[in-house]
Amino acid sequence: MRVRTLRAAGALAGGAALAGYATVIRPWMLGWGATDEEVRGALPGDDVIKQPRYQATHAVTVHAPIADVWPWLVQIGQGRGGLYSYDRLENLFGLGFHSADRIVPELQHLGIGDQVWMVPRDASVPMYFQVLDVKPPTVLVLGPHGDPAEAYEQGLPWSSWTFVLRDRGDATTRLIARLRADFKPTAAGLLVNKYGLEPVHFLMERKMLLGIRQRAELAGASA
Repeated sequence: MRVRTLRAAGALAGGAALAGYATVIRPWMLGWGATDEEVRGALPGDDVIKQPRYQATHAVTVHAPIADVWPWLVQIGQGRGGLYSYDRLENLFGLGFHSADRIVPELQHLGIGDQVWMVPRDASVPMYFQVLDVKPPTVLVLGPHGDPAEAYEQGLPWSSWTFVLRDRGDATTRLIARLRADFKPTAAGLLVNKYGLEPVHFLMERKMLLGIRQRAELAGASA
């Protein structure tokens, strides 16, 4: 009887934990920092992945004007300004990220079709985004390249990554990021590209947005 009771209690606790994750933690992670309007609202690049199996919208308020935020955003990428996230953690996987602590003039120009890499260029699996839309200093849309079927066969998601800067007045900027992804809907695909991706994406992108905010605000304060 005692074993059965313990098993029943364990099952109830596990069910409660899953319910709490699904109803509280997961929605919080997928919309961290964003208002309900920002989460529900359309953003440039939404048409790239028309029916995403994964979408997250994150945002921060930066106490600096758009002109001071954009230069940090436009230079993101491996071999560029980094991702302003957890460099040491990323580099444990050999990604070679080094987040810039200054605005690099030669990295301030992105055009349609330019590549923004997430791994070193000699990696066995090339992982990079293409610039699909760029409207300085307010919109940057990064999207997939190649063929979606090939990506799915490699177990990779087919993703778009959008950044929007909105002027809030009083030299304050709203920085919004949205990742949309589709992938092969197998058990492995769901495990890796949805449930596995969610906490990793949340932690890394949250740190990234906070890193951009910190740099833009510090630069403005020292100007």
